[in-house]
Amino acid sequence: MNYSKINNITGWICFVLATLTYILTLEPSVSFWDCGEFIAAALKMQVVHQPGAPLFLIIQRFFSLFAFGDLTKIAYFMNVGSAIASGATILFLFWTITALAKKILIKENEEVSKSNLISIMGAGAVGALAYTFSDSFWFSAVESEVYALSSLFTAIVFWAILKWEANANEPRADKWLLFIAYIMGLSIGIHLLNLLTIPAIAFVYYFKKTKNPTSVGIFKTAAIGILILAVIQYGIIQYLVSTGASFDLFFVNTLGLGFGTGILFFAILVIAALVWGIRYSIKHEKKILNLALLSTVLIVFGYGSFAMIIIRAKADTNLNNSDPDNAFAFLGYLNREQYGDRPLLFGPNYNSEVVEVEEGKTTYRKGIDKYEVAGKKTDYIYDRTTPFPRMYSDDARHIGYYKDLLGLDDTAFPTLFDNIKFFFSYQTGMMYMRYFMWNFVGRQNDEQGQGSVYEGQWLSGIKPIDAIFLGNQSNLPPTIIESNAYNRFFFLPLILGLLGAIWHFKRNQKDAGIIGLLFFFTGMAIVLYLNQKPMEPRERDYAYAGSFYAFAIWVGLGVLAIREWLAKKVNPLNAGIFASIIGLFAAPVIMAQQGWDDHNRSEKMVAHDIAVDYLQSCAPNAILFTYGDNDTYPLWYAQEVENIRPDIRLVNLSLFDTDWYINGMKRVQNESAPLPISMNESKYVQGVRDILRYRDSNIPGSVELADVLAVLLSDNDEDKVPLQGGGKENFIFTKNFKLTVNRDQVIKNNIVDAKDSAKIVPAMEWKFNKNYVTKGTLAMFDILVHNNWKRPIYFASTVPSEQYNGLDNYLYNSGLALQLRPLKVDTSLAAKTELLNVPVLYNNIMNKFVWGNVKNASYLDTQSTDDVSIFTNVFNNTISGLLNEGKTEEAKKVVAKYFEVMPDKFFGLRSMMGKYFMAENLYALNDTKRANEMIEKCAVYIQKELVYLADVSASKGKFTGGQNIQLGMSFLNQMSKTAAKYNQTKISENLLNQYKALEGRFSAFYAPQ
Repeated sequence: MNYSKINNITGWICFVLATLTYILTLEPSVSFWDCGEFIAAALKMQVVHQPGAPLFLIIQRFFSLFAFGDLTKIAYFMNVGSAIASGATILFLFWTITALAKKILIKENEEVSKSNLISIMGAGAVGALAYTFSDSFWFSAVESEVYALSSLFTAIVFWAILKWEANANEPRADKWLLFIAYIMGLSIGIHLLNLLTIPAIAFVYYFKKTKNPTSVGIFKTAAIGILILAVIQYGIIQYLVSTGASFDLFFVNTLGLGFGTGILFFAILVIAALVWGIRYSIKHEKKILNLALLSTVLIVFGYGSFAMIIIRAKADTNLNNSDPDNAFAFLGYLNREQYGDRPLLFGPNYNSEVVEVEEGKTTYRKGIDKYEVAGKKTDYIYDRTTPFPRMYSDDARHIGYYKDLLGLDDTAFPTLFDNIKFFFSYQTGMMYMRYFMWNFVGRQNDEQGQGSVYEGQWLSGIKPIDAIFLGNQSNLPPTIIESNAYNRFFFLPLILGLLGAIWHFKRNQKDAGIIGLLFFFTGMAIVLYLNQKPMEPRERDYAYAGSFYAFAIWVGLGVLAIREWLAKKVNPLNAGIFASIIGLFAAPVIMAQQGWDDHNRSEKMVAHDIAVDYLQSCAPNAILFTYGDNDTYPLWYAQEVENIRPDIRLVNLSLFDTDWYINGMKRVQNESAPLPISMNESKYVQGVRDILRYRDSNIPGSVELADVLAVLLSDNDEDKVPLQGGGKENFIFTKNFKLTVNRDQVIKNNIVDAKDSAKIVPAMEWKFNKNYVTKGTLAMFDILVHNNWKRPIYFASTVPSEQYNGLDNYLYNSGLALQLRPLKVDTSLAAKTELLNVPVLYNNIMNKFVWGNVKNASYLDTQSTDDVSIFTNVFNNTISGLLNEGKTEEAKKVVAKYFEVMPDKFFGLRSMMGKYFMAENLYALNDTKRANEMIEKCAVYIQKELVYLADVSASKGKFTGGQNIQLGMSFLNQMSKTAAKYNQTKISENLLNQYKALEGRFSAFYAPQ
């Protein structure tokens, strides 16, 4: 067989291996984070969060067809779509590596020897399969997210430029450049990662077209590459739409024509200009101009997938983020305006003070028959700024992190060097290099890392080396050694990649530099651009998978470096064989063996089932307030895809402050009637009542919420206060609210059982807990006033308490949601314990809830283990509530259910807490044997965790893991007291001895309470 055939066959073998791996390990249903939103939106062609991914949704919609109408299989087949895209990425990576290797080993028109053939195929296989089993890429390959498809388009583009390079001297070779332009245009409808390959592509073109490259030429090429990137990113993606919006503003507001006429006229101008330019370039034989214009046309064609966003927004779909149905809304959608800006080159530190506010660009919104001024963007002028601002967030949690990390006191104003230090220690070290090491060195566990040495760090498995960075590793705790993500590669893939990079630079400096450029722009350039704040809600390694892709090329070329050394010892054929075998075991084999168990999601149903449980916690036709990604997106999936509880209206409080979202809540969705929101859109439209501040009017007693709402919505100047800059705004004049209760409606609609009617209060009274009101809060007030208890109201149990708006004393736990119930407040009880709706809790646990297969799943990710703790809390609350009501037999049934469906394993100290409270309940039920076993298991777990932290503290000479230590010591002490309370004297004494021994170890650092 010839080289091309073997190259193709071997590449497809790698594709099959990768795709099979991903299909075997993919999640069978919806995953956490954005996946639920994407699946729901793809099925019904809806509008996802900014800046959109229309082509991704269209492709995933195609894969949903393979479910053949089985709603429970739609998510699975969309996940299969990601698996196939990821397998295809591996295919193109293989061909990229072999193209680079062949270019070095085989001279033009030279026949490929058997030894070179084996070496090239071995290099391709090792690099491609190493990336197959790399941590970050594997994670994205088994769920319905944009990153798998984005990686495929990136791989195609880089492979295509090498195809152009190989055929550049042939007629019509530039078709490859046009192909690249079209793929890039299409990729905009998936993710912008693809554009970061442009600088590297520019150098491939320069080095091919220039026989004798110069330093000046290299700098010019770099500048041109970045310029092309900027032209596409800003010129085509943003300013093309921005200019079209300006045309539409003129045509609508000045000429009085309909919405969209300006866009149409501008589109005709652009098309005419491009056609004229292309004809001109042909007529005058301007080859570069012709190539540039044709590329622009193809990029715009690809970018055209975004038409789907506008078309579907006009259909008012259930999921319609930002409602981008007009030019200005669409422009804001593309610019990700809801996420705000971050300073890059110059800006404030966290303690810079605003000294002046300047009016910026005018913003517009769509009115009835013309565009209306929504307001002006504000530009803040600070008293002090700094170059390269990395510590700019004024969030109190972030400020504390900055100070702790750099040892700054309250008076310090961070210097440029402080910002650089934060950049290297946190943004680079923590948020990039840690991820890089996960992929090619090893991983400690999958705990969310925030900078500590015991959560989510890299780890090689070579303890003396690990100890240098992480402290004493002699007694690794269960959170590490029992974690599926305890992956040890012993530096082998990293070493292989470094050998490949060194060999590459020695043998072909130009190509190595291009790979290095790709590595930089898809890695550190993103770090610089994102300018991340500390304490991210989730790990962000997926953002840098492109740089891991580039390094995998060098991992593959490492085979050729080993082969070159072995060729000095054995014949070239054997050297190629041995090098390939060594490379396979040093990278893909060990990575697959170590990584399989923490990437195998094939038995996990947690995201799906907890979504069901949130919904099943609610009575029919309920209103359920949610807050974050993971208590919203899976629920959207459940309703929009599987049609589970379509009667419930989900209200995401993070989106409720926008006019477009409130508009959606006023429409029918699925089987849910519109929310009882009475205010007209003019009362809450963008730029109106965005924030209404509190000013105490010293009104005695509580004020009816309807009266408060009337004043907040009033257009009467007497109900407003003057602003410093002129004009007036509404304000909140009291925080003491009441809501008169219609007892008959409450009973009629089963908010409270008739037997408990005596507990219903004539009016709910509470104190509002904020100093301002947003339009989302206004809408909630409106719902409370006009609902009249016709629909039950719930808050998801994961909603932060400040979002309750002071209603805490009327919220009763019904499982994974808290129901608003107008019952008499027992102030002594409410301050100490959670309010429970025990009959509903019992029924939900025994008859309605599903548990995500958490007991038997081979792997649970961090979010899933957090949900195990939430489940355990539901069990403990229910058992405690039943015991308080004297229902011992029911409590025993709930205990039996707990042991039937909940795992025995500990997932960190939080899960230990849940097991301890379960042990308390078991003691109360006289189930002493199981209570003792659980207490002792908890104690052993704490002991192992704290011994490790004591070792690390001693080796580093500083107190490490303070929060975990305090928590562990506190519970160890409490367990001793609990055992003594139930006459388990021996266990109590053992626990007390353990406590004292650990207290001695930590005494140099900390005095336990």
